[in-house]
Amino acid sequence: MSENARNPAQSWAAVRAPRPIVIFGGGSIVGDAHMPAYRMAGLPVAGLYDIDPERTAKVAGEWDITPFASVEEAAAVPGAIFDLALPPVAHVDVLNRLPDGAAVLIQKPMGRNLDEATAILEICRAKKLTAAVNFQLRFSPMMLAIHDLYKSGALGELVDVEMHANMMTPWDLWPFLKSMDRVEILLHSIHYLDLIRHFLGNPAGVHARTMGHPLSTMAQTRTSAILDYPEPVRAVLSINHNHDFGPKFQDCYFRFEGTKGVATTTLGVNLNYPKGVPDELWFCEKGGEWQQIPLSGTWFPHAFIGVMNNLQRFVAGDDAELVTSVEDAWNTMALVEAAYQSSASPATPIKEKP
Repeated sequence: MSENARNPAQSWAAVRAPRPIVIFGGGSIVGDAHMPAYRMAGLPVAGLYDIDPERTAKVAGEWDITPFASVEEAAAVPGAIFDLALPPVAHVDVLNRLPDGAAVLIQKPMGRNLDEATAILEICRAKKLTAAVNFQLRFSPMMLAIHDLYKSGALGELVDVEMHANMMTPWDLWPFLKSMDRVEILLHSIHYLDLIRHFLGNPAGVHARTMGHPLSTMAQTRTSAILDYPEPVRAVLSINHNHDFGPKFQDCYFRFEGTKGVATTTLGVNLNYPKGVPDELWFCEKGGEWQQIPLSGTWFPHAFIGVMNNLQRFVAGDDAELVTSVEDAWNTMALVEAAYQSSASPATPIKEKP
């Protein structure tokens, strides 16, 4: 195995002089990922605002940061990077109240549908915002490593990409989801669709079916999808969030198979979320043996460091590309929209026996 295959890149370069971060939102993701990531990386957080004053005070107190009393007070921090850790319904309002020319990281999804994504894109253009969407799975140590393997040629030509998940997800952690008519693809599998786009570009189309479960109150918790790429590429998702039969046969993995090698990785945070289990990355060259590649971190919280560092470095002029810019993220939202349209459309009928 080559040296690059043994030691692929697993982190994004740090920003030299980080700007202060202002967080909008105080939900569980802030305490589980945003704040731990920024503390770990030494990124300064100027303060936090949540629409619920009690939550603002609670989260700010837990992390010893400034609680802001209003959007306007939070948006007035000079030179800040604004981190919108909000439900998608709130993005448009807050973006409109940020100063023109600001830098902002928008929690995925980029709105609840493609119309809202387009509105967000137009706001960012009109206000000249430097805006990225928090598709942080791209920046997880395991996915940075696989992308490095791919770009180095270790995988050869990618021909088969599979995301498979069979797990029990605690949807009750996000009460606001119960009122949403789009859940699984929009809020979870969107990560996987975005990641596949990151590797393979935009598909020509998608065949999808997403549905709920008799024991769940969420609109959808299970999804199957096939992305339409030119041959020889096959890209598929099979997602089940309702495997409530203990951990023995739960799994959650991504497989990237090429003509020269294959990489497969376990997304540990999804197994016993949010505590999770360790991520794993395995690689095999054609004709060789499987080798485990040690990982330097996990999806949560390390990926949140990478996506913020990219935005900070882009603003500073140190990165040439804003990897998850709103311009790129709109394409992921278009793929999500197409998946829902496919799910709502009838499948090809099977002829009845004469």
